[in-house]
Amino acid sequence: MGNRILIVDDAAFMRMMIKDILTKNGYEVVGEAADGTQAVEKYNELKPDLVTMDITMPEKDGIAALKEIKATNPNATVIMCSAMGQQAMVIDAIQAGAKDFIVKPFQADRVIEAIQKALG
Repeated sequence: MGNRILIVDDAAFMRMMIKDILTKNGYEVVGEAADGTQAVEKYNELKPDLVTMDITMPEKDGIAALKEIKATNPNATVIMCSAMGQQAMVIDAIQAGAKDFIVKPFQADRVIEAIQKALG
């Protein structure tokens, strides 16, 4: 069952918000990461069913982390998260293999819809 999710965002309150939405809807949050480098490490360690990945982060951004994860696992399911006005980055992310993207601030129904669709 596709329930295990890794949350990646440099803002702790954003991680908390999305974790809250996910757990209320029956998903298991198996880990959290605050930057792209941590995201790749945690992905390889935890092997989650899905990753929610912020685009703009220090150290390594979400798109670089997405490409690294996709290089090790072409079947990885990643949903990008971005603030308004980052359309160009969203297109880059989709081309790099992201399944979908969610715009911040998060709307619970949109988050769940994207995850259900991505997990198919």
